[in-house]
Amino acid sequence: MIHVISLDGEPSEVERRKLHSLLESHFQLDPGSADKLIESATLVEGEAVDLYHFTSVIMRSVDEQARLRIVEMMWELVYADGQVSEFEDNVVWRAADLLAVSSRDRIELKHRVAARRPTPVAG
Repeated sequence: MIHVISLDGEPSEVERRKLHSLLESHFQLDPGSADKLIESATLVEGEAVDLYHFTSVIMRSVDEQARLRIVEMMWELVYADGQVSEFEDNVVWRAADLLAVSSRDRIELKHRVAARRPTPVAG
C-alpha cells in the first residue's frame, strides 16, 4: 500500500490520511500503532525491488477474502487523490495477479470503489 500511494511522487496528505484510515479501521489499530506500521512499511518498501516479495508473504498468510479486501484497499488508495494514473492501474493489476485475484474481481473492485467516490458538485 505504501508503494501504491508513492507511485506518482510523494504521497499527498489525502493519500496519507486514507492509508491511516484504512489501517486503523481494517486492522483495528490505534493511530500510534498505524504510524509505527506505516513507518516500518515505508522503510521496507524502500528496499524492495519488486511486488513479489510482499505478495508471496500475503499469499501464505491470508485467505481469498482477505486478498480481495487488500486489492480493494489498494483501489481506495489509488482513488484517494481523485486521479488514477496508468501506472497506478498497472501496479494494482500486477499485485492483484500475484495475489491470485482474478481480472474480473479486480475490475469489479475498481468499479465498486470508484462508485463510492463523492460526486463533484458543479459550481
